Amino acid sequence: MKRYTIMLLASVLLLTSCKDLLTPEIENNPELNPGNYNPNDAGLPFGVLLNGYNRIPTNSWSFNDVATDDAVTNDQNNTFLKMANGQWTANNNPLNQWTNAYAAIQYLNITLRDVDTVKWAADPAVSKLFAMRVKGEAHGLRALFYYHLLQAHAGMSESGAVLGVPINLEVQGPNADFNKPRSNFDACMKQIYSDLAQADQLLPTDYENIASAALIPAKYGTVTKEQYDRAFGSAFRGFLTGRIAKAIRSKAALLAASPAFSGEGNSTTWADAANYAGEVIALKGGLGALSANGLNWYSNASEIAGLADGANPSEILWRNNYGDNRDLEQANFPPSLFGNGRINPTQNLVDAFPMANGLPITDAASGYDPANPYVGRDPRLRMFILVNGGTAGPNNTVINTAADGPTNDALNKVETSSRTGYYLRKLLRQDVNLNPNSANNQRHYKPHIRYTEIFLNYAEAANEAWGPTGTGAFGFSAYDVIKAIRNRAGVGTTNGDAYLEEMRGSKEQMRALIRNERRIELCFEGFRFWDLRRWKAPLSETAKGVSIRNNNYSFINVENRQFQPFMIYGPIPYGEILKFGSLEQNKGWR
Repeated sequence: MKRYTIMLLASVLLLTSCKDLLTPEIENNPELNPGNYNPNDAGLPFGVLLNGYNRIPTNSWSFNDVATDDAVTNDQNNTFLKMANGQWTANNNPLNQWTNAYAAIQYLNITLRDVDTVKWAADPAVSKLFAMRVKGEAHGLRALFYYHLLQAHAGMSESGAVLGVPINLEVQGPNADFNKPRSNFDACMKQIYSDLAQADQLLPTDYENIASAALIPAKYGTVTKEQYDRAFGSAFRGFLTGRIAKAIRSKAALLAASPAFSGEGNSTTWADAANYAGEVIALKGGLGALSANGLNWYSNASEIAGLADGANPSEILWRNNYGDNRDLEQANFPPSLFGNGRINPTQNLVDAFPMANGLPITDAASGYDPANPYVGRDPRLRMFILVNGGTAGPNNTVINTAADGPTNDALNKVETSSRTGYYLRKLLRQDVNLNPNSANNQRHYKPHIRYTEIFLNYAEAANEAWGPTGTGAFGFSAYDVIKAIRNRAGVGTTNGDAYLEEMRGSKEQMRALIRNERRIELCFEGFRFWDLRRWKAPLSETAKGVSIRNNNYSFINVENRQFQPFMIYGPIPYGEILKFGSLEQNKGWR
């Protein structure tokens, strides 16, 4: 990722610009073996660590949503479309994390092996601080990659055991034993927790310059403000921190506590998952810290324009660097705005948005009018999905998606038209102009972790652990979180959110509401695919759309899903199974 290439250059410049740091020797091809580093070369081992950063998956922009009931695509070559249509196999897996993650882990293991042999700075105190920091980052990143491996490849063996992946904690040389069996799921989780604990212990909460030496945590010993700032100051914003390590722990624990992985022998509980999310929320400032503008973080123009390098808006816990482009809009604006209309939200997802009064559209008291289906709805519907009659683009152009519409935005009119009667609106900046005569770019960034995700993690886990109104150790409940999220969206604000009040009396009813809120709030950010699987929810719901003719609305089946029940778990890559006899495939996969 460009962010980390830039950061590497900036870091090397920072290291080499200080008069008491030694300039690295000119050497282009040193071997990555202990003792082969130039002892004065901090750039190379830091570059090894940067390889881990460069491999962080960006699920948010893969749009695997098109393999779920939330979206389809008009791109017939899309790998997720093919996967959903029955072409998902152990040797054809768009979700494969095996090669990427284990390559990253190898580099991180090299970093951990060699970190204490590197002279990071001429000043011994600063060198020690840098060593602590690099070690903490490597542990945290290794945990992150094991999380992604479990998410993509953990599963059920033929004997019914829940298996994880092989755990590699040492550098694997050419003579290493690569034929390792899969560790059980719980052992993998314990390794993730161990790595994250070490990261949290070694790293600061955030990278910021401090006001005085009195604010230096005791774990860093007796150092000056200047020494601390050189290792942990604001110049390193964007790298992994203690706050990020806590958030990764929340994500991993939610996966582990979920129905797909919570079998016998799994020591992670729903209470653990709630507590880990609660720690991140408490560090942010509690329930009141839910960002007021968190719904449209991607289009807050003044906020994005004012971002300093590495600094985060209030909604974002960790992100990549920003860039000026129009790629998302080019892919997803409707044809009349010179876009390719790639991601088409489904009627299934549209129906998940309640009315503005908070009642689902299936409730007779909701006020839903099938003849005017977008009137009086949850404001997030028009914010995230371009419906018929909605506006888009820099001139707020009215978009007609009806089957009898006059433009190429009409249902199935041309190859770039919507297949469902809907276009994507979320994530897109409407101030981008794609007209070739006046095209412009706008600033975008991609979050690795949003705070809303962590709030929803807490709500789900707290409800399962303590019920809708149980508060655990943090003073707020699943009910409190969902109320705050719906209130921010403008849902149920005129009637005291009567539907939520009804749901608070039942864990099962609250579970359904929490899952629906998660579906809405995190749509198109790469969550739905994984959520359905960890919940062991149905995978093969037919993707539906709407056909509008003469202002009459009729629902249509757009795409059948061809998933088998065992596909709640992904496969171990077929090539790895062929190479290594100790690897056991997940049940059902061949």
